[in-house]
Amino acid sequence: PFVGRLDDIGEYGMGLVKDIVEVYQKYPYIKTEVIAASIRHPRHCVEAAQLGAHIATVPYQVLVQMIKHPLTDVGVVRFLEDWEKVMGKGKRL
Repeated sequence: PFVGRLDDIGEYGMGLVKDIVEVYQKYPYIKTEVIAASIRHPRHCVEAAQLGAHIATVPYQVLVQMIKHPLTDVGVVRFLEDWEKVMGKGKRL
């Protein structure tokens, strides 16, 4: 289902993913895969996986959001500062 589009009109897109996955699990002889499309944010991607969707069509922007987080950036800067205090600037193991 087009999860984001359903959300846009006030429906719960992930609810439909859940329903579809449950139906196909009851009929294992039907060979199909559930695709979660129109993913709008990282949470959609996580929920689709948790609900059992086989495929998610994830836009590049959402992929970037999934691997980049402001707190991670702050943590890396602090780690490097602490490393340089202990080991010296530019030092590696």
